[in-house]
Amino acid sequence: MKSKNRIKVAIDSPAAAGAGTQAKLISKYFNLFYLDTGKIYRLIANIKLTQPKKYGYSLIKKRMNRLNMRDLQNKKLLSDEVGTVASMISKDKKIRKLVHAFQIKSAYFPPKKYNGSCLDGRDITYKIIPDAEFKFFITANTKTRALRRYKELKGSNKKISFNDILKSIKKRDKSDYNRKISPLKKTRDSILINTTNLTKRSCFLKIKQIMDRKLKA
Repeated sequence: MKSKNRIKVAIDSPAAAGAGTQAKLISKYFNLFYLDTGKIYRLIANIKLTQPKKYGYSLIKKRMNRLNMRDLQNKKLLSDEVGTVASMISKDKKIRKLVHAFQIKSAYFPPKKYNGSCLDGRDITYKIIPDAEFKFFITANTKTRALRRYKELKGSNKKISFNDILKSIKKRDKSDYNRKISPLKKTRDSILINTTNLTKRSCFLKIKQIMDRKLKA
């Protein structure tokens, strides 16, 4: 990468559109610090589900202050139940304030060994990194996203049905697009990437080409 300055990549997307996969590939190729912001809400949701008596703002604040990236790798965070609760708690202003502070710090002050940062979520392009050098809105049709999530979860839970996942995705979309606080939306300056008929590699190459063109200009 020939850019002298560190770059910031902001990605917004509905659930299971492939944004996380692409963000990881982009981050690895351009040596960017990667943060899956949705996983933070899932982590908090998991705390609420597993520690209901201890759950509260003070506990969340403590977890945010000592949050380790490894905490976000827990496969339990991918469950449908956790995702549903995460969507609900993400509407809480106090929680969003705590999470946003961590996200902004990660975006603007990533470890020095990286060439910049790459964050994906629901409100990254206009709330967390409004001045990002690169903004993408990654999406795919509902059935394609449900099938991807179904395949992802099938191995760990044999009882999961495709129809249940489809209903969950539709419910999550409705919540994400219509919530009053930081709703999911495509900004005018975000580049639309529809992954419905794209392989992981072809999608990555498309994004890479867009970034290379600007970085080498």
